[in-house]
Amino acid sequence: MQTLHTLVIVVQILSSLAIIALVLLQHGKGADMGASFGSGASGSLFGATGSSNFMSRATGVAAAIFFAATLGLAIFSTTGRKPSGGVMEGVTVVQPAANAATSAPASGSAAASAATATSAPASSAGQAGQIPK
Repeated sequence: MQTLHTLVIVVQILSSLAIIALVLLQHGKGADMGASFGSGASGSLFGATGSSNFMSRATGVAAAIFFAATLGLAIFSTTGRKPSGGVMEGVTVVQPAANAATSAPASGSAAASAATATSAPASSAGQAGQIPK
């Protein structure tokens, strides 16, 4: 399977290079004007109009091969994968420790500790007009 994947990548790279070369070799639409004044287009290898037809068809074939290779790579990338469980897959959740104040037995000492807990924030506020540092 890895060999086939590598082969598809090589085919895609070669077809992309072929597309680049064929597009750069094609004449633009303005090149036909120069050919009518004797630039030698009629004496080319493919004839007067055969060159543009051959280049256009070769570019189309290379583009079809490129798209087929891209589709093959997309199929290879999704085949054989198991769906992931999400972000939290494999993470162990640690339960927080119980707060000591909530786990204290209900007795007379609990009322005393509650009274000191309510007075502590009032004394830490400081005098009026001062900003704590």
